[in-house]
Amino acid sequence: MKLPQPFIEQTKALLCEEYTNLESALQEESPVSIRVNKTKPFLHNETIEVPWCSSGYYLEERLTFTFDPLFHAGCYYVQEASSMFVEQIIKKYVTQPAVALDLCAAPGGKSTHLRSLLPEGSFLVANEVIRNRSQILAENLIKWGHPDVAVINNDPADFSDLGTLFDLILTDVPCSGEGMFRKDPGAIEEWSPENVTICYQRQRRIIADIWSALKPGGVLIYSTCTYNLMEDEENVEWIKKELGAESLSVDVPQEWGITGNLAGTDTPVYRFLPHKTKGEGFFLAALRKLGDDEIQPMRTKSSKKNKKEKPLEIPQQTKLWLQHPEDFNFERRGDFIVACRKNNAELISLLYQQLRVVHSGIIIGEVKGKDLIPHQSLAMSNELNANEFYSCELTYEQAISYLRKEAIVLDATVPKGYLLLQYKNVPLGFVKNIGNRANNLYPQEWRIRSGYLPEEVRCI
Repeated sequence: MKLPQPFIEQTKALLCEEYTNLESALQEESPVSIRVNKTKPFLHNETIEVPWCSSGYYLEERLTFTFDPLFHAGCYYVQEASSMFVEQIIKKYVTQPAVALDLCAAPGGKSTHLRSLLPEGSFLVANEVIRNRSQILAENLIKWGHPDVAVINNDPADFSDLGTLFDLILTDVPCSGEGMFRKDPGAIEEWSPENVTICYQRQRRIIADIWSALKPGGVLIYSTCTYNLMEDEENVEWIKKELGAESLSVDVPQEWGITGNLAGTDTPVYRFLPHKTKGEGFFLAALRKLGDDEIQPMRTKSSKKNKKEKPLEIPQQTKLWLQHPEDFNFERRGDFIVACRKNNAELISLLYQQLRVVHSGIIIGEVKGKDLIPHQSLAMSNELNANEFYSCELTYEQAISYLRKEAIVLDATVPKGYLLLQYKNVPLGFVKNIGNRANNLYPQEWRIRSGYLPEEVRCI
């Protein structure tokens, strides 16, 4: 690995005699880590724990994730270990039901983690400014299975009309990517001192744009995957001084190998350096918004719906497909039936009025004539009432064929109609069995595109 000379000089000045250790670590292979989804009924044999994450594990070798059905079923997420440190902030400072925003969320590592950590009764809004990446974000959150989520596609400035809506905002801001040099050689090619300057200025604009949406007393988590002071400690000090915030700290055992502030101030920050921690380069700071200003109410708009317009019918069977239908509102969005928890109705209405919503709640099914086709979102949901469907356990080969959206041949004894397919007792999705074949209902955009199967497949 050939590092840019300005980066070497900059980082030597920052780390002094430690720099050679960092440079040596960057020549080593990146560790591989996952977070397991504790709401999915699967067993795993991983034992090397990520110390700062209760559901994180290091793998002894990289698995063939693309060809692991349990990966596609949302049983685990492949996530860099350092970034799992977010858990320590959430556990200490978010102890009551909260409305949370993951501002720069794609592809969904921190969003799925947040959704697992937030107290019961919380709601997560996951945002991604780039449209096609927001679709990937929605896919990963749907697979994770929690219903109290909305995925949106907005610029940070779009939140200014929402009022002080959020108790927690996670900002994993776009950065110069110095901490990803080992994992992503392309980050080295894109790096320059000029880009560092562009990044830290952009980061300040992002935080300034979103600040008004954070409640007084609310928590902001600021993180990057870079080393330099401008994007890290200096930006944290700017937030404190210019926007009005106080730093928050967590207890960190010495054996975790986490580095503190390198700018010479007493502001608590958390740096992950590859020569000292088992992970990639990462920086995190937590801040609480100062002020006792009155919390602004949600700025809802009056409905423009024609009151004489008859609401579209909701098929009764949709309610049978959820474990707790009494907790949900059911509505028609075009041909789709969507269920959202009643407690979140006002919030979700606001999001649809003010922002571009990509996904929210559970898509139960699609109405086609007199038929109701169960949706993939339902299959992935923790609220799925599997007892309402005939379930078929697939072999590994069948599961891969299904995930490629290929035709599936089932046993002749299997009944006709909509069936739930499972692999190792974990739902994968639906088919419509018509006798001689089963029509594959797996989403086209989610399918495994590779037509080959590796000689050696290593799965969880």
